[in-house]
Amino acid sequence: MTSPRSTPTPTPLTLPEVEALARAAHEGQTDKAGRPYAEHLAAVAEGVRARGGTSDQQAAAWLHDAVEDGALSRAWLDSAALPQPVKDMVLAVTKRPGEPVEEYTARILAVPGALLVKEADLAHNSDPARLAVLDAPTRDRLTAKYAYVRSLLGL
Repeated sequence: MTSPRSTPTPTPLTLPEVEALARAAHEGQTDKAGRPYAEHLAAVAEGVRARGGTSDQQAAAWLHDAVEDGALSRAWLDSAALPQPVKDMVLAVTKRPGEPVEEYTARILAVPGALLVKEADLAHNSDPARLAVLDAPTRDRLTAKYAYVRSLLGL
């Protein structure tokens, strides 16, 4: 009698592989100020690292906007060689169309590790130097939006 073959679990992507994948997925995209989008991803990942985040949280930081922005599909994320906590954090910080911000922030708070990723994202998004290059109405709208999200998250 032979034993059934099991499908080997793929080796999880390393942090440098996740970074390279995120940079490639967002290639050609720019932020609201016209800067390469990968600069934002790098800043968020560094913010997570500087706040004592785990390698899973850093990986989630690199991928935090990938599904939301359509750079990578949900199906890709579901099948990716990533630890489940990374996938859970990415999905927690992914805004859903029409979703009230209160539901969005509640999901972030409910997923272990996701709050730190969102905290680093908000910190970079609200960087005064980054906001300074935007027109006043956009800057004011975003400043108020980020402050409200911070209050809902208890930051």
